[in-house]
Amino acid sequence: MDLEEHVESTEKLYDGVIVKLERQRVRLPNGDTASREIVRHAGAVGILALTDDHKMILERQWRAPIAAATLEIPAGKLDSRDADNVEHAVMRELNEEIRYQPGQLKRITGFYSSVGFSDEYMTLFLATDLKPVTTELPRDQGENLELLTVTKEEAQAMIDSGEISDAKTITAIYYWLLQK
Repeated sequence: MDLEEHVESTEKLYDGVIVKLERQRVRLPNGDTASREIVRHAGAVGILALTDDHKMILERQWRAPIAAATLEIPAGKLDSRDADNVEHAVMRELNEEIRYQPGQLKRITGFYSSVGFSDEYMTLFLATDLKPVTTELPRDQGENLELLTVTKEEAQAMIDSGEISDAKTITAIYYWLLQK
């Protein structure tokens, strides 16, 4: 079965710092036309950062789209400083957000965060053998973080209770729970 849609036109609606928004007019496989609104994103990294005593580092921060504070793993978008190098973005984000550098870095997986409307692709990493940075990079403007560490059991309970509801963080925790 042919499912491919063919773009007939694209209208740029918004060009922001974090996202771009466009509307596409597409021709469907059956010949009909439809409209698609797409959020374009540079891509992102998320990091399961584990301490030497086998705890994960979480960040509590305010998220305007849901008007609430969330618990999340360290993460951030790729930008011009990274030159499309996801490992560089990981090192930069760990420095900016939790002030550590990893001795070991392993790619866990990659995924589209919400394929229904966005092309954001996130690469998830495991960072271990953490050491404090010698030179701190500035945090993003307006970024206020509260850091905490939790055990596997605490992380699982936080998912179960709904205290952790962020998809990248849940994905990282389930990966961690499956490790021996």
